[in-house]
Amino acid sequence: MLQIRCKNINITKSFPEGTSLLDVYQAFADEIKLPYPVVSAKVNNTSQGLKFRLFQNRDVEFLDASSGAGLRAYVRSLCFVLYKATSDLFPGSKLFIEHSLSGGYYCNFKKKGNDALTEHDIQLIRDRMQEIVNLDIPFRRTEATTEEAIRVFKERGFADKVKLLETSGQIYSDYYMLGDTADYYYGPLVPSAGYLKVWGLELLNDGMLLRVPDNHNPLQLAEKREMTNTFEMFAEKVRWDIIMRLSNAGDVNKAILKGHASELIQVSEALQEKKIVQIAEEIDRRFRREENPVRIVLITGPSSSGKTTFTKRLSVQLLACGLRPISFSTDDYFVNRVDTPLLPNGQYDFDNIKAVDCALLEEHLTKLMKGERVEVPEYNFVTGMREYNGKKLKLQGDNVLIIEGIHALNPLLTESIPKSASFRIFVSALTSVSLDDHNWIPTRDNRLLRRIIRDYNKGAYTAKETISMWPNVCEAEEKWILPFQESADVMFNSALNIEFAVLRTNAEIILSTVPKNCPEYAEAHRLLKFIHYFLPVSDKEIPPTSIMREFVGGSSFKY
Repeated sequence: MLQIRCKNINITKSFPEGTSLLDVYQAFADEIKLPYPVVSAKVNNTSQGLKFRLFQNRDVEFLDASSGAGLRAYVRSLCFVLYKATSDLFPGSKLFIEHSLSGGYYCNFKKKGNDALTEHDIQLIRDRMQEIVNLDIPFRRTEATTEEAIRVFKERGFADKVKLLETSGQIYSDYYMLGDTADYYYGPLVPSAGYLKVWGLELLNDGMLLRVPDNHNPLQLAEKREMTNTFEMFAEKVRWDIIMRLSNAGDVNKAILKGHASELIQVSEALQEKKIVQIAEEIDRRFRREENPVRIVLITGPSSSGKTTFTKRLSVQLLACGLRPISFSTDDYFVNRVDTPLLPNGQYDFDNIKAVDCALLEEHLTKLMKGERVEVPEYNFVTGMREYNGKKLKLQGDNVLIIEGIHALNPLLTESIPKSASFRIFVSALTSVSLDDHNWIPTRDNRLLRRIIRDYNKGAYTAKETISMWPNVCEAEEKWILPFQESADVMFNSALNIEFAVLRTNAEIILSTVPKNCPEYAEAHRLLKFIHYFLPVSDKEIPPTSIMREFVGGSSFKY
């Protein structure tokens, strides 16, 4: 008999060898008080589906869809139902699940013959999805040799999955069946389609939006938001993928194997520099107009988006336009630490807008716009005090003021400044490529890997500590940064198409330091699993001015 400890309630019970997690849950169900239906579990801090069978003593934690791992299992399963519905209804069609957007996932759908997607098509797909859910068709996981899995997908015309598996280096690979439909996913699914009670499907632009549960309350749909600018930024990413001839991990790996890694780095950097030049030229154009000239550039973005290096590279291009940029960070306007708002757990809430002296910052901006000289503060993060060290600024005829920080686009900072006098930039690391047509890599995973590497290399935090803090970082972003991204004049994608191949060489050793007996191991294991799909590439050819250098080290900029 096995001894299985349920971590939800810290109780151990005995089970026969080969018992499934679903059966284990039934034995504990009356005592576990989760607010929402269970959809997956962690076994010894590793995510597993509920059909996973146990053959040794294990710790088990059951998860609902309000957890990150649980929601990912739910969404992956929902994507499989969508794919089955489209393939059943439209033989020869192609479905591309591209990125998160507007409270769901944007899907590009190509019907055979390239006919336009219609509302009637959406209704047909929606009805077929509901039929699959009502039938409660089970998801069946099959472990096979990688050669056999490649054969299965080659027969079905999945070139993206074939390339991924051919370059994975794995002896065995898992794939899933839903009825007679095969697909590949790099994480667990729910046991059957009947688990998927909350979802929606809508026509959006030329594709469709697959709406998913809210991560705080999975019994209702995530709020839909208008994200026109963000959609255009994703569309630009797709255009860059076409230029690079890269749309998935298999494409990247094949190019690396052919010796094209250096070329991929060079072209990726060139595309980013071209975008920065375009932004600088637009700022210059607005600066020189007769009415309402731009004098302030506001730059923000979530954690590890590369906004600091972007700001420095933009400054170089503004100089090339004949402008003289001067800058400061909103962090220098932090209130003294004793006045910093607190989180419910008693820790300082540095992400709160009230941690910034908005009144002082706005006063200084108003004076600068009038041509007055101001002495700007510098925040001492050691003492927690704002200091005045003689840094004085005045906007001369060719000066443009650059303000960078997480609250830079918050209107509370610039209420007295005419909107036409500022140029707003949102920087974010969009996922460079997908694993395959149905497996995207979340933007936050890209940034989390960057932050883990930077924190570790600087000796600031261990990988375990960075992973532990990440949920609070994301929660703060949702509250203080992302609501203002659509107000930006332009968005900048700071990710490189070959980024994960470079990050792998840095992240592997760092992630392996996370102990298996801590909760953070589940996230470290998941990150390791997906970066192993990319062949490693050395960072030696990454230019010293690259945004990547902000995280892997070796930048020629001073921070």
